[in-house]
Amino acid sequence: MSSHEILGFTASILIGITLGLIGGGGSILTLPVLVYLLGINPTVSTTYSLFVVGTTSLVGAVRYMQQRLVNYRAALAFSLPSFAAIYLTRTYLVPAIPDPVFSTPAFYLSKNVAIMVVFALVMLAASGSMIRDHRIETDADQNRISPNLLATEGVLVGILTGVVGAGGGFLIIPSLVLLARLPIKMAVGTSLLIIAANSLIGFLSGLSLTTIDWRFLLVFTALSILGILLGTYLTRFVSGPKLKKAFGWFVLAMGVYIIVKETFLQ
Repeated sequence: MSSHEILGFTASILIGITLGLIGGGGSILTLPVLVYLLGINPTVSTTYSLFVVGTTSLVGAVRYMQQRLVNYRAALAFSLPSFAAIYLTRTYLVPAIPDPVFSTPAFYLSKNVAIMVVFALVMLAASGSMIRDHRIETDADQNRISPNLLATEGVLVGILTGVVGAGGGFLIIPSLVLLARLPIKMAVGTSLLIIAANSLIGFLSGLSLTTIDWRFLLVFTALSILGILLGTYLTRFVSGPKLKKAFGWFVLAMGVYIIVKETFLQ
């Protein structure tokens, strides 16, 4: 096993820890790990990322369910339109993306590079969301859920999930706090359930796009599940807001690196 493979499998544990601690961010790490450390094609990696993040988030969501920290009404209002968006995106939009996406005698943009650049832009947006101190904890009034706004946000996250294999936790959690009036810990648990459902639906929708190396995928996912069990345990001792801000700066650096690598270092 090469040093890159050792780093890649070690990073899978970090992916799970991140999901367990802050209820999102796992997919932000998963795609770069699969592409840059393990050398997997970006299009294939988006499918793998959906399975890893979906399965890992489901395990985390069960832990939160046991603590009664999941709001099923909000999850349903968000997820149903999101499912439709993911299915349509993976079934029709992703296969329709041309390769190359754009080409002139002086410039060539392949499908794989386009996916990574779009993902890097998502990372930059996510980093800003995590770095800023929102202080969005509210008085929990779970009877004031705004289903129309949640549905709209669900469609946007569904498209994002379908294209780049990102669960969208950095978008889901603020939506649940601001639109569904959930306390932050319940928003994290509900987010994990939504991410799990979205990601696994996206994975199933994209099965026809690639051949799956199940042995590799199951080992990688098992390590990520180990990480989320550790992450949910560490929530007792680690300050969530401080961790989220630190992770935001890391995501910002990763996003800049991907853009520079894909556009200037090819």
